[in-house]
This record gives sequence, structure tokens and C-alpha cells, in this order.
Amino acid sequence: MSTDLLNQWINLYREPMFWLYPMATLGISIGAFLLFALPLTLLAWIDPPALQRFKVQPGPFHVERWFWGSLGRLFGNALLMAALLVLAWPVLRYTTIHTGALPAWWVIGLQLLFFIFLDDFLYYGMHRAMHKGWLLRQVHSVHHRIRQTSAINGNYFHPLEFIFTGTLVLVGPLLVGAHLYVLWIWVALRQFEAADGHCGYVFPWNPGHLLPLYEGAGFHDFHHLQYQGNFAGFLPWLDGVFGTYARGYREWRAARKTPH
Repeated sequence: MSTDLLNQWINLYREPMFWLYPMATLGISIGAFLLFALPLTLLAWIDPPALQRFKVQPGPFHVERWFWGSLGRLFGNALLMAALLVLAWPVLRYTTIHTGALPAWWVIGLQLLFFIFLDDFLYYGMHRAMHKGWLLRQVHSVHHRIRQTSAINGNYFHPLEFIFTGTLVLVGPLLVGAHLYVLWIWVALRQFEAADGHCGYVFPWNPGHLLPLYEGAGFHDFHHLQYQGNFAGFLPWLDGVFGTYARGYREWRAARKTPH
């Protein structure tokens, strides 16, 4: 490689957008997950008797057993993702994410709703595929080592699954040419779902319930409990359409809605 070509290559990584787009987005994603997950994991570790009625599964969380392994996988996978983003930057720099004028607030809201529904649709398909054959045995089974999860386990993934899931998150923003700040909001929301969906508690005051159809940890907890079914991410409607609710989930949901 000539000196001129080498300098051109190096200059690609001196562009401000390299640090703002792939690098800062990855940092915000990991930071948001820890911000949401650590307090909920502390709660699971204490497991106060007063909150037992909000737990999905009655057994212990085993936080001590999985805490450091979950952190190790989170940071190890993040380093791998950072390396892949460095390699991909010559292509990523031509994508539609931008730092121009922010759209109107209602456009941002509609974009975020689109991201949620699209990501759920894509994740549902990917997740079902991961419950078959080699992907289940060698990749997704890593996540299913933990039967009763706490929030910190939300990113306990095989590296391939971490990369697949992270790639899906970008699809919606790339399709609409999202503003960088909207992308940051979206990845923070996605990490909220990852932490909340694994926290093991269903609180009526959970702000996630502001999103229609959102059901919180109970939906995904049954996926870990039964190993099959409840494949969607944020919302349970796709499993209803395709008849893939986890065994016992509908009965549990109906019992929660029955006045006592």
C-alpha cells in the first residue's frame, strides 16, 4: 500500500462522524444498558419480600452466579463489535444516518414507533430461526443457560447473536435516514427493553407500559422458563398472530388481569 493510500485510509478514521456514529452509538448502547440493568439487578439480588408479588417466577434469581459472566460477555462482545465497526466504517460512512436538521417531534415519535415494530418483526424471525439446529445448539443455547433471568443477563449472548441483534437495530434507522440523535434514542430504548425484559419483575408503574401492547418482563420470562415460544422482543402480538405463545403464558397473563 502506497503512502498516499495509507494516509487516505487513516484519514477516514479521523472524520468526526466516525466517532459520533458507530463509536458513540456503541458506547451509548452499552452505557444505557448498564444504566437500566444495574439498579434492577441490585433489586433482584436483594429480592425484597415486599416485591415478591411482582415476580414472574417464584424462585431465586441466582444473581451472584451470572453477574460477572454477564458483564464479561457484554464488554467482550462490545469490543468485538467495535472492531467490526472499524472494519465496516468505509461502507458505513456512506449510509443515511446524518447530523443535519432534526425532524419535528411527531416525526421522531413516528420513526421510533416504526423502529419498534420493524425490529420486533425482524427479531421474531431471527429468534425463531435461532431455536433450530446448529444456531440453537452452538449459538442461542448460550443465552438460555439462564432460566430465571435478572436484568444484567439481557446481553448474555454468544458473539454471533450479539452481532445479529445489534445489526437488526440499525435496519429501521437506515431505511428512514434517521438523525443521529434519533438513532441514539432508539438504541437506548432497545437496551431498556433488553434490561426490563430480563428483570424478572412486572411492575404496574413501569414506564414501558406507556407503549401500547408492551407487557414487560413477564412475556420474555416465559420464553426462558419454557425454552420455546414468546419469540418477539418488545411486543407479544406477533406470537399471537403465529400461535407461538409460550406454554402457560396466556394463563399467567389472564390470571394477572383477574381482580383478586
